[in-house]
Amino acid sequence: MKVKTLKMKMNTTKEEISEQEVLSKQKAWGEGIVSVGKVYSAGGDYKTAAREHIKNFYNYQEGSVLFKPTMASEKQFRSDFAGALSYFIGGDQNYPEDHGFAIKPWCKVRWETIGIKVIGNTALTMGNYFFTSASAEEELKVEYSFAYTKNCKGELKIVLHDSHLPCKNTKGTEVFVSR
Repeated sequence: MKVKTLKMKMNTTKEEISEQEVLSKQKAWGEGIVSVGKVYSAGGDYKTAAREHIKNFYNYQEGSVLFKPTMASEKQFRSDFAGALSYFIGGDQNYPEDHGFAIKPWCKVRWETIGIKVIGNTALTMGNYFFTSASAEEELKVEYSFAYTKNCKGELKIVLHDSHLPCKNTKGTEVFVSR
């Protein structure tokens, strides 16, 4: 497999990212996902809401983002805005498996962050987040790793989003995929 190097502008600000900035951004990201679903459910312009959500939280304006969405398995790695938008709202023929994660809809996103590692102008975070369905009858547990950096305006943005469902194995053995 050939590795594709994704370029982005580097922020030259010396301002370090704080743990509180990351936690606040996570909370706002979850509220944004809920908001897109509410707009969809109300018959509003959910496509614009989703575009704004991506622009507000991801750093596609300055280059590629490494994005691995939870429910994607065919084209599971996305590096451009169109791939992220498709995952959140569906409807893109280039990503036929996408059904619109953000328009399910959800009523709450709860975060359990196990750690935040700040390295200068980059913050790495990992944990679980839980998506509660609008009916509040089910909660989806998702594992995540995010990387944040500050853009050229000093705004905290996601540059890596990796999320997936926890591996389920009731036998206590390693999980292998058949060839």
